[in-house]
Amino acid sequence: MHVVVIGAYGSAGAATAQELAPHVGKRISKLTLVDDGDPGGGLCILEGCMPSKEVLSAAAHRHHGRADDRLTGEPHEIDLEETVEQKNDRTRGWAGHRRDSIHELAEQDDVEFIHEPATFVDDRVVEVDDRTIEADYVVVATGSNPNIPDLPGMDEVDFYTSKDTLHATDFPDSAVVMGFGYVGTEMVPYLAEAGVDVTVIEHDERPLDEADPEFGDELMTIYEEEFGVDFVTEAYEEGVEQTRNGGVRVHLTGGANVEDPDPIEADELFCFTGRTPNLDRLGLENTSLDPEEGWIDATMRPPNAERTFVVGDANGREPILHVAKEQGFRTAENILAHDRGEPVEPYTNVHHHVIFTGAGVYPFARLGHTPRSAIEAGHSIVTATRNADDDGVFKSKQVPHGLARLVVDADDGTVLGWQGLHYHADVMAKTLQLAVEMELDVREIPDRAYHPTTPEILDGLIRECAADVEREE
Repeated sequence: MHVVVIGAYGSAGAATAQELAPHVGKRISKLTLVDDGDPGGGLCILEGCMPSKEVLSAAAHRHHGRADDRLTGEPHEIDLEETVEQKNDRTRGWAGHRRDSIHELAEQDDVEFIHEPATFVDDRVVEVDDRTIEADYVVVATGSNPNIPDLPGMDEVDFYTSKDTLHATDFPDSAVVMGFGYVGTEMVPYLAEAGVDVTVIEHDERPLDEADPEFGDELMTIYEEEFGVDFVTEAYEEGVEQTRNGGVRVHLTGGANVEDPDPIEADELFCFTGRTPNLDRLGLENTSLDPEEGWIDATMRPPNAERTFVVGDANGREPILHVAKEQGFRTAENILAHDRGEPVEPYTNVHHHVIFTGAGVYPFARLGHTPRSAIEAGHSIVTATRNADDDGVFKSKQVPHGLARLVVDADDGTVLGWQGLHYHADVMAKTLQLAVEMELDVREIPDRAYHPTTPEILDGLIRECAADVEREE
């Protein structure tokens, strides 16, 4: 069989290619890898999770120095030119490694790499580099693009996307931010530490939709108190326009039972309004494929196209790097299974998200269930909640904000989920991944972190839940 992977430099495409390559010359007669990226290397490496952590690192160092009242003198300023230069040097190196890995696959017999755009001319028929390839299987792994709201006036004002923000060596004095999901919650503290006066438009009462309300409320408090961010909540953008002095004005309407807020004016507009699958240049109109919300099922296939797979950000299901890679691996397994006449398997995973909120000083992480989702799944539960400042080590490190919550099955003690919004929550996520995915009994987990270390916040959660499970019995 002949397999074509479109978007081979990206995380999902590279994972698919690497999993399929060992089967070339056996079940696979030809593997064609296509990507027109310039330089290429995948969104995460070039314009997403890796470069954002580069700039957030600078913001975190400045915040630590600025927020610690045991230190004197003026806080350091972020050197934006140096920050961007170092970010570019490292990300280009990582992207080069990704490209090299794909090029090395293409040195194998019957594996080829084509550095050109690909266009569908029919179902599973792809035109690339003046060739027409009739493939047995096609994998679309073309990533995503910034989603720009379709609002009156958007085409008449300048605005920053996340990509623009990561490359900027100069920022305005003030900014209004549209979009406060994963990207917005990470980028806003960077802007604040770079000296920008930031106002955020939040559609709901609070951010962090996937978390319990207390976490969204705490995040807003951290942003207001630690980063000087202003919020307009329960408001929706109605239109934008340029002001007489060259700035931007955003007109708002209130949510249900909320009065319309006053317009917001700032020097520049920043759009962190999510991402949309990158499918426009593929010529899907020449096929039976009809992209719409929810069109890709858990096997990574669209309706009535059992030999076409859409993976990673391109399918819009869960645009997270580790999910994209896992979808790529599962897609390769499903192609091989389908070719053998065996059933394909859906991709499933345990909820596992980390958002580098608060400049990475106060990250949010969630593993598995919240109390609400656990109850909806039929569990009887016990929970424990602990504030970061309940443990002295967080105060000693001058990072007193935040909280954590553990969810456990009341009947058998199985750890079902955890949420953390506090210093080092990102690194604790791996520990909780083990507890959740291995279905550990909370009563068998040691509750003795080395003292004084930040994982002591987990000890308190474990002890309380273990005691509650014993009482339930």
